Order: sequence, then structure tokens, then C-alpha cells
Amino acid sequence: MMFVLLMAFLAAQRLLELVLAERNRRWAIEQGGKESGRRHYPLIVGMHVCFYLSLVLEHAYVSPGWNSLWPLWLGIFLMAQALRVWAILSLGRRWNTRIIVIPGLKPVARGPYRYIRHPNYVAIAVELIAIPMMCGAYRTAALFSALNALLLRIRIREEEKALERAAGADLGRIPRFLPSLRG
Repeated sequence: MMFVLLMAFLAAQRLLELVLAERNRRWAIEQGGKESGRRHYPLIVGMHVCFYLSLVLEHAYVSPGWNSLWPLWLGIFLMAQALRVWAILSLGRRWNTRIIVIPGLKPVARGPYRYIRHPNYVAIAVELIAIPMMCGAYRTAALFSALNALLLRIRIREEEKALERAAGADLGRIPRFLPSLRG
């Protein structure tokens, strides 16, 4: 029952995010936004769909039990959720599942973006480990963490290039994934 509730929550959340992303996409295009990374976007969508299918299948047929440390993994998942929501709220209408940059607008430098360039990607990477680890789906955690890392190499390169092109942004001063310990 807990697994079904988790899957229902995640499905509802992802659907709401897609609705928000489409609304924000239309707004950004109206503002003169340019989309980059169209070629790899279907791979990212496909990877996420396959992640959920793999999670369900592995939990149902290979590891039907929950990890004994599931409360720890749930806590890690909830922290990733908080980071993700903070990132989405900080970007406002500029948040999207696609790479759409409005020429002349500088990258957002508030919220978690003051500390790291890609907080949303950090949250997703943590979720791709924490969710399956909670459910005992260890193969799914390993496989999709590796696939996500490969796709993020492509996506981040494309996104940063688009930001630098459109806004003349110097992204080098903000760390990509981990906050700097320097003052």
C-alpha cells in the first residue's frame, strides 16, 4: 500500500510539473525565448519514464520488500523535494523541463541558485537514488543514476552554452553541484 501511495504521489507531482512547464514554455516563447537541447530532450523524458517502469517492475518482481533503512531514504528524498521546490519557486516563470533561455535576461541568482548552478538537477539525482533505495530497488537506483549522469553531461553543457550565448552570463563563479566552502 505504501508503494502505491508513493507512486500516486510521484505521478501527480510529475503531471503538475509538466502542466507548469508547458505554461512557462508558452510564456518564455512569447518573451522571445529560444529553445536549446531539443535533440536530447526525448532521451531525458524516456529515461524518466523507464525509471518509473523499472522501479515498479523491480519492486513487484525482484525486491518486493522495503529497505530496512527506508525512513532514512525517505528523509533524504524529502530533503531533495524541498530543494526541488525551492529551485522551482526561485526560477518562477523561467523554470522548465526544457532549456529555454530569454535573450538578455541574466541567470537567476536567488534561492539555491546563489550557491549552485543546478539545484534542480542535484535534487533529481538524489531522488533517482533515494526513491528506489527506499523500495529496495537497488538495480534501478544504480542503472538510472548512471544514465542520468550521462544525460546530465550533455544537458548541462547545452544549457550553460545557451545561457552564455543569450545573456553573456559568466557561470564560472558559481559551483555546479556543491556549494563552495569558501567565504
